[in-house]
Amino acid sequence: MHNVLMNFAEKGMIASAMKFIKDFCKTFVLHAVAAHFNNGLLPSALLFLFLAIFRSDPFFERTVLHLIILAICMVPVSFFSGVRDWRTKFSGGRAPIFYRKMWLTGLLFLLCGSALLIRITHPAVLFQKGVFTWLYVGCIGSTLPVVILLGHYGGKLAFRWKQMNG
Repeated sequence: MHNVLMNFAEKGMIASAMKFIKDFCKTFVLHAVAAHFNNGLLPSALLFLFLAIFRSDPFFERTVLHLIILAICMVPVSFFSGVRDWRTKFSGGRAPIFYRKMWLTGLLFLLCGSALLIRITHPAVLFQKGVFTWLYVGCIGSTLPVVILLGHYGGKLAFRWKQMNG
């Protein structure tokens, strides 16, 4: 009797897992995942940057480097998946909001790339106190309003798409 119950439970679990996987594949939106990934990474990088400055702790600053590297890897994924979604969901319609998002994504890549370049060429940039320190902090700090605006415009588009599709 125990084996019968275990078999039933396993089959039920497998069926549930298969249903979840099918539903996941049907509803997965790569752009939303990639965009929200950066929307979480970059404010976290800024938080760790402040911790590194106020605690004079190089380990916090090293975390900033790792978060920036991850963000740089995700920006192109977010950009190209966003362009694909724009072409499929909005038929590539020309509207200022899409061009703003593209411009902001380019700016985000430039800011993260500049911060990474400064950090790689000057490993102790945060603790040397000079012009590169201000540029480094400025680049990372400037990512915050950029991801906020990208999220804002993305939310407007998602709401508009929902309205169009009932």
